[in-house]
Order: sequence, then C-alpha cells, then structure tokens
Amino acid sequence: MRGPVVQGVTIILTAIRGTYRDGKIELTEIPIYVREETLVVVTFLEPTYIDLRARGIDEAQAADLRARLATFVEDWESPEMNIYDDYDAARASLSTLI
Repeated sequence: MRGPVVQGVTIILTAIRGTYRDGKIELTEIPIYVREETLVVVTFLEPTYIDLRARGIDEAQAADLRARLATFVEDWESPEMNIYDDYDAARASLSTLI
C-alpha cells in the first residue's frame, strides 16, 4: 500500500503481524523489500474479548446473557446511538462550557 509523501519521497507502508514478548516484537513473517534498520511504527492491539470465566460466568450463563441482550442489538447498532461512543469526552467538553 502506498503511503504519504514525506519530503518528496513516497513512503511505502508494509503491515506484518507479530507478537510482543519479553520486550521484543516477534514477526510472523520476514518482510521482503525492507532494508535493515528501517524505521517502524508499532501499534499494540489489545484483545477485544472479555474473559467471562475470570468474572465467574460459565458457558450456560454466558449463553443466557447473550440471548437476553440480543433484543438490544438492533437499537444499539443504529446510527443514532453513535452519540454515546464518545460520551465521556462529550460530557467533559460540556462541563468546560459552564
């Protein structure tokens, strides 16, 4: 994928998955066409799951909870609900206006 132009040079972006372990990034593959000592930007991706077992919820309870919450999905995913995505930031900015 072609990236931005910096000082007249087009930057080539290469994405490779990896794992952070013991202070180092272990790549899942060796990048091709990348010179040694090329600068990188690392983005850490936190898991998007919640460990329900650690919270004392077993599979049956999780299934029951999922079924009960399913009725809210359509409303929650509607565009009108996007206002709540940044609720804390919006609320904080309102308090600075007062």
